[in-house]
Amino acid sequence: MIELRHINKSFEGQSVLDDISVSFEQGRTNLVIGRSGSGKTVLLKCIVGLLEADSGDILYSGDCFSRMNRKEKQNIRQRFGMLFQGAALFDSLSVEENVRFKLDMFTRMTSREKKDRVNFCLERVNLSGKNRLFPSELSGGMKKRVAIARAIVMNPRYLFCDEPNSGLDPQTAIMIDKLIIDITREFNMTTIVNTHDLNSVMEIGENVVYIHEGKIWWQGTREEILETENPELSDFVFATKLVRQLKKLDDI
Repeated sequence: MIELRHINKSFEGQSVLDDISVSFEQGRTNLVIGRSGSGKTVLLKCIVGLLEADSGDILYSGDCFSRMNRKEKQNIRQRFGMLFQGAALFDSLSVEENVRFKLDMFTRMTSREKKDRVNFCLERVNLSGKNRLFPSELSGGMKKRVAIARAIVMNPRYLFCDEPNSGLDPQTAIMIDKLIIDITREFNMTTIVNTHDLNSVMEIGENVVYIHEGKIWWQGTREEILETENPELSDFVFATKLVRQLKKLDDI
């Protein structure tokens, strides 16, 4: 579990996060949604330590990350898995080398052990036998699956995904969503997904947090989101549906 207590963050006197208190549950997919500029990206950066909150506490399984020293934070970060918006693979490294990267950096595993772990992770994302390919030889969906394999190679306790379906076609996006929820349950991770994709919300939103103007505006399940009487959330959902329908018309 990840727990946030009264998190505040401002830039040049402008409040971006305002008294954020929320819990993200273990073994479930926790989705953070909101309009552009709502603060959700800043929130994710504060959670993983890329930004430091002005005040408040962030707790990982009860341990206060905000008050740890540098070495203690480093130990926690080694339990992180990260899936970036653009996959962020190393272009000069093969698929196998990309997935193995953290094993080379942070473990004393033998070459055979690393090979076995890489192959397990690639099999888990349906990319068995693609070890020697390079990112330039992969489709967008394959790159995201390699990125997922790399994210889980250290058997993380916490998985963070930033717009994982950005730039993907609907069918591939559904496949990525299924992978995220499946590995979350399989490895019993605490998973946080930042997304604009309402399809993802409805597919895997077991715990959905809506941020509006830097505040927690609504929290609930994917089933509850369609029945909400929260006007800002209703506007967000309607606008997202409308944009999706217009994009479909453009594709015809």
